Amino acid sequence: MKTLPLGQQAAQRLTSQLLPVLDQAQREARELPEEAWGSAPFGLALTSMAHERQYSRLFRS
Repeated sequence: MKTLPLGQQAAQRLTSQLLPVLDQAQREARELPEEAWGSAPFGLALTSMAHERQYSRLFRS
């Protein structure tokens, strides 16, 4: 949790609390037909490629 001022234990608790929500979202997304996906995966890929070369990235690895 780099962008939030949380300690490691607080971040782990928050992540644990979010797991049921993420599991439910994943189950719902898997039930969607391919037509409902839209262009998000393609747009996400393009954005990710642009982000890796961006000078003002928040985190560099």
